[in-house]
Formats: sequence, C-alpha cells, structure tokens
Amino acid sequence: MSASDWWARLRSRLSSAPRGQDGTGNDFHTAQTSEALRTLLNDKSVPASVRNELNDDFAQVQALLDKLDAGDLHIAVFGRVSVGKSALGNALLGREVFATGVLHGTTKTRNATRWQEVGGQGLHLIDTPGINELSGEERERLAFDVAAISDLVLFVVDGDMTQSELDALHTLGKTQRPLLLALNKADRYTADERTRLLARLREHASGLVRADDVIACAALPAERVVVQVGVDGGESETRTAQPPDVAALEARVRAIAEREGKTLAALNAGLFAGDLSDRVALRVAAARKDLAQRVIRNYCLAKGVAVALNPVPVADLLAAASLDVALVLHLGKVYGLPLTRSEAGTLIATICAQLAALMGAIWGVHLVSSALKGVSAGLTTVVTAGAQGALAWYATELVGRAAEKYLVQGKSWGEGGAKRAVADIVASLDRDSILREARAAILARLRGRARELR
Repeated sequence: MSASDWWARLRSRLSSAPRGQDGTGNDFHTAQTSEALRTLLNDKSVPASVRNELNDDFAQVQALLDKLDAGDLHIAVFGRVSVGKSALGNALLGREVFATGVLHGTTKTRNATRWQEVGGQGLHLIDTPGINELSGEERERLAFDVAAISDLVLFVVDGDMTQSELDALHTLGKTQRPLLLALNKADRYTADERTRLLARLREHASGLVRADDVIACAALPAERVVVQVGVDGGESETRTAQPPDVAALEARVRAIAEREGKTLAALNAGLFAGDLSDRVALRVAAARKDLAQRVIRNYCLAKGVAVALNPVPVADLLAAASLDVALVLHLGKVYGLPLTRSEAGTLIATICAQLAALMGAIWGVHLVSSALKGVSAGLTTVVTAGAQGALAWYATELVGRAAEKYLVQGKSWGEGGAKRAVADIVASLDRDSILREARAAILARLRGRARELR
C-alpha cells in the first residue's frame, strides 16, 4: 500500500475512532499513526532525488516516530516578546531552565526540556522566541515551525490581545494543533478586572480555544509588601517573594495529557507526515512530468528524423507506429503504470481515432507530403522531408501528451472520456510553434548527418 493510501485511511480512522478515558482510543491512534509513519519512511516508490530533496522532512518523520514509540508529548510555549513565556515554563518545571531577563526578547532559539510524566507519557516543554522580535521574521518563522511540530500549544498573553497576537492565534489555529490560552501576570489585576479580561480573551479565541482552556496564572507574582509602623511612628517595609500561581494551568495540561495525550501526539505526527506525503506526491508528480516531457521530446525528434530520412511512404507509417508504441510503453514506466504492448497498441488506436476525427486535414497533408518526398530530389527533398518530419513530430507530441494524461489519471480518460481528453490536448498545444520548432530541430539533425557523411 502506498503512503498516500495510508494517509487517506489514517485520517478517516483518526476522525472516527473512540477516544475514551481508558486509553483505548489513544493506543489505537498511536498504533495506526506509527504504522503509517513507517510506511512513508519505507515507501520504495519515492525517487531518490525527491527523498534527498526532502531529507530534513523525512528525518523529522523518523523523530516523530521515535517520539511516539517513547510516548512523549511536546508542549510549545508561544507568545509575544516579554509576556513571560520563559518564566512560565520555569514555573511549571519548578526550576530555572529557560533564560529570562529584562532584555527585549531574551529567548533567541527554541529550547526543550522534560517536565514530568503523566499517564505513562513524558511531557516536554519547548520555549520559543517571541513572535514580534525586532529582527523578527526568521525567529517568528522558527516559532511557527515549533508550533507545527508540537502536540499542544500554550499561547501566553499578559493582557488583552494585540492585533499581532490575534493574527498569530488564528495562524496557529490553521495548524490544527490544540491550543491553551494562558493569561500570565494575572496578579496585576483585581478580581473583577481579571474576570472581565478572561471573558474578553475567551471572546477573542472563540472557535479556536475552548472556554475552559483560557486560564489565568502568574509565573512571577509581584512581591508582597508589608508596611510596619514602629513604636516611634516610623515605617518599615518588608518585601516577600510570592510562589508562582500556575496550579490551575498545570492541572489543565495534566488532564489533557491523561485523557488524550497519546492521541494528540499521534494527530500531530499524522498531520506533519500527511503534509509531507502530499508534498512528496507533488514532487514525484513534477519529477515524472519533467521526465515525461523529455521522453516525449526525444521520441518526437526520433520519429521526425526517421520519417524525414525514409523515402518510402508506407515505411514512414510503420516507423511512426513502432515509435509511438515504444513511447507509450516508456511513459507507462515513468508513471509507475507499466503497459503491455497490447495495451499500448489499444491506447494508441484510441488516441489516433480521436485525432483522425479532429484533425483529418492534417493527416491528409501528411500523406501528400509523403508522396512528394518520394519523387523529389536535392534541396526540395530535404525541405519536404523536414516538413513531413515536423508533422510526424507533432503527431507524436499529441499521442504522448494524450497518453500522459491517461496515465496521470490512473489509466483513465476521466468523466469526459477519450474524446474530451484528446480534444483538450489538441486545444492546449500551439501547433504552428511546435511545427516550427520541430522543423528547425529536424533540419539541424539532417544537416549534421550530411556533414558527417562527407
């Protein structure tokens, strides 16, 4: 089974499989995705050139497979510069791991560290650069890349959302990763202000983040200040550091991980690898098309020269038929759909029947030119041969393009049938420019051969 078939089946299964508290759905998703990842990695139909071009992506698929096997869940901490992403990560970890500071945008690259184990899974936090760094385009792209390969995204804000944050949230929504929205520095607000602000954030995130997943927290609460008045009436101030207030956020992450952590990891891996599978298919299709165009041109030139050199009209037709069969057989191999000679002959007969109905006048000119070539001599023969060879070239171009369309559609003419498919091919080609190009190439080849014989 090909990788593309696997992804079609996997997407259907992931959307319909049960997701129960007992972990049955989680294990199902993990097993199915792991099998599909291995299918993609071992797909022998992917040309070496395409695999080399996408080498980093295939390496990422292997990393995702390893992550599934290890039972890890990656959580990206994401947000604007200086909202306290690194501090929040440290508060959740319970230790200083991620760099924090007063400089604008302390985090320069993504950082990942293991957090804790939940339901047999290792949770990993990934700190990312701010999305609005001054030299921001590259770092912002990095942050989005991290989100794209994470299983859960923790989007951190410290107040009402700015337009850039709203844009980023909607962009993240398109990655189809589940989102948590954390209001950090919540201690700066009164209880009423916090309630209104959370309501506002839920309104902004409607359709992207569940209401229960918009949570207030404080990674570095302000110090508690106590003013004491002495017996002499003098005042003294005592400042006491306050512990992080992240219990509600941690509990929410743990609940998600316990309920569907393996499913999230499987979905993320499936989304990434499914996208890679689509890109592989596009690259393979492009590579095959480029190769098919070269094959068609080579056969056009070979047929044009063969017809131009052969002075016997009937032999022209035999040479043309033989080359057309060889062309169709070659194209079948290019598209991974090998044909027998019988199938190739039937396909050519179908194409030529439609061409004859559409272009009878052209074939009439071909026969007249063939007759003229047999009785001409000298330069006239060369000129007439070039004209006839050009028509043979054009005919092969039509046959090749029509056969290619039939193969691209999986040995099918599509809903419109052969008549419509061939008519579309004829309409898409500029006959006059092809004939000019063909005649020039054939005459150049003929003159080259003439010089070699001198």
